[in-house]
Amino acid sequence: MKQLCIPFLLTLLLALFANTFLFAQPALLENKKSSQKTKEIFSRITGSLKNKFEEKKLNWPPQYLYIRSFKYDRLLELWVKNNAEEQYSLFKTYHICMQSGGIGPKRSEGDNQVPEGFYYINEFNPNSNYHLSLGLNYPNTSDKILSNSVKPGGDIYIHGNCVSTGCIAIQDMSIEEVYVIASLVKAKGQNFIPVHIFPVKYDNEQSLNYLIDSINGRQVVHEFILNIKLVFDFFENNKQVPIIFINKKGEYVIN
Repeated sequence: MKQLCIPFLLTLLLALFANTFLFAQPALLENKKSSQKTKEIFSRITGSLKNKFEEKKLNWPPQYLYIRSFKYDRLLELWVKNNAEEQYSLFKTYHICMQSGGIGPKRSEGDNQVPEGFYYINEFNPNSNYHLSLGLNYPNTSDKILSNSVKPGGDIYIHGNCVSTGCIAIQDMSIEEVYVIASLVKAKGQNFIPVHIFPVKYDNEQSLNYLIDSINGRQVVHEFILNIKLVFDFFENNKQVPIIFINKKGEYVIN
């Protein structure tokens, strides 16, 4: 009986091992592919990024990163600094080449709205169909309170390829720079890279006029946009990102 069981067990183990190997192959190949892709991008653009930082008298690599986006103005800003107490300095502003929706926050799946509010990067995806992508933690706690409770939507990214159905799309060369800088500051210990999305640049007269026209008669949106403007004003005055809380009503409260 033992002689019969041993070959059977060996056969079973070999079969299980073979299946494991077969299922692991795609993941292994994908990881190698991802690693090679990011390695090539880092090798190609790191020197150029370092030179751009030096031209602006900024230390390379930075320790901290803060990202601001403005929907109507189609701008994505990268702010950097080298210690917690230091003020942020603007490194670069990128053009958002494609986005969907209009003024106002995202409130349900399929509305094609780019969210408005305060998020952080929660995913680095080198295998994106849009060249590279950085995922945002939408829906955040505020969105979960104020949005469709069943289908608030999700899968919001900053990515390349100039295609958008609720995401922030920039050029491929631009997402490479953003991706590399974000990767470096995360590796240096910044676990939460803030990404703040505003409807407009409140200090731009043309943008502000557009905003006023867009929210006319939309009281709920009006109140929300005034609420998030507090964070814009704080940063403009201090060049520091405030600590942000969310109350039971889903409103943002800054400290």
